Amino acid sequence: MKTSVFRSVLGAVALTALAVSGAHAQQTDSIKIGFVTFLSGPAAGPFGVPAKMAAEAIVESLNAGKVPAPYQQKGYGGSPLELVIIDEAGGATKQVSEFRTLVQRQDVDLVIGYIGSGDCLAIAPVAEELKKLTVLFDCGTPRIFEEASYKYVFRTRAHATMDAVAAARYLFDNRPAAKRFSGINQNYAWGQDSWNDFENTIKTMKPEVQIGTSQMPKFGAGQYGAEISALINSNSDVIHSSLWGGDLEAFMLQATPRDLFKKSQLILVAGEPNLHRMVGNVPDGTIVGARGPHGLFAQPSTLNTWLKDIYKAKAGIIPNYPAYSVAQAVLGVKAAYEKAQQKKGGGAPSQDEIIAALEGITFDSPFGKVSMALGKGHQAVQGTAYGTTRTENGVVKVGNIKYYPAEQVQPPEGVSSLDWIKSGFKKTK
Repeated sequence: MKTSVFRSVLGAVALTALAVSGAHAQQTDSIKIGFVTFLSGPAAGPFGVPAKMAAEAIVESLNAGKVPAPYQQKGYGGSPLELVIIDEAGGATKQVSEFRTLVQRQDVDLVIGYIGSGDCLAIAPVAEELKKLTVLFDCGTPRIFEEASYKYVFRTRAHATMDAVAAARYLFDNRPAAKRFSGINQNYAWGQDSWNDFENTIKTMKPEVQIGTSQMPKFGAGQYGAEISALINSNSDVIHSSLWGGDLEAFMLQATPRDLFKKSQLILVAGEPNLHRMVGNVPDGTIVGARGPHGLFAQPSTLNTWLKDIYKAKAGIIPNYPAYSVAQAVLGVKAAYEKAQQKKGGGAPSQDEIIAALEGITFDSPFGKVSMALGKGHQAVQGTAYGTTRTENGVVKVGNIKYYPAEQVQPPEGVSSLDWIKSGFKKTK
């Protein structure tokens, strides 16, 4: 497809001429977005498919010009959006191949995608090699921009350090006497980083804490008998877990009958998307997060009502946090595109001009402001929230919600997450 606004030089010249003459520029060429999320496998149900439905609902609403201010202009700057949706299942090597196909054969204008941290780490250097604007919408590892710098790669949601630090703050705010901690996390970038950040945070906040055991089953393990035995024998007050998707559901189904959670309080840093699927297997008192003030934690606003309405019309349920992550990515690029378009007097901006506009931008989302304040303007920061579960009439609800601003849960620019945690959360370098 060669109707891309990003590369439509003749169209850009014509539109610029219209802008100069005072006419209102209306772009009609479509913008083709490669969208990557899990459509199969254990991550599809609670994460990947909700993300796909959110992307479709948001694009339909944008193309119809039905999104509240400041996003009321159709599409991106008047140009309609087109999605090319790809399954993220299959591992990092497969995803690199799929990414090359999206860019080189499908000729997409940009790529928005990736839930798996391993996939994000693999895709980022390839996006740079192919010089294609790529927006990571959900993956959590802080390594992306702490270990490298990119021109073409952005992440419009906060990284996993926010989740671990806020979890520890919430726990000690509500249970300051907890002393012995254990963890069960997947043995890849997301799980390793989540546990590492959480362990160092609790040791910084309370040096006297004890670590019982850190269990690291492989992603997609499915069976957790040995890990559950180790956790039971650890006699821990608290169990931290960043398990998500099908892994989380399998672990809960196997751990609940063995009364693990009668001995230990559970923290699920990414548990919100699974709550309605695990009724009867989420004990009251579980501390749960949504990787931001998303889903059950999102406070009333015009944009939040819009997202809830369009998602419920498509999916039949309210949106969970992957849907909010998608909204952040699509709306963040829209804000940058139209900022660049305005700077150009109404003409279609080039990819480089969109990138320049996206670097360091602050934009509105369905839960509030998002600032691209880390990673030289390529990594978002935001506040987050945690709450405690209780089941009422067959529905898992979240109460005792506490919100934490970005500066309390994310490091300042130029400081690695681990250095910031170990420094005692200093606000400057």
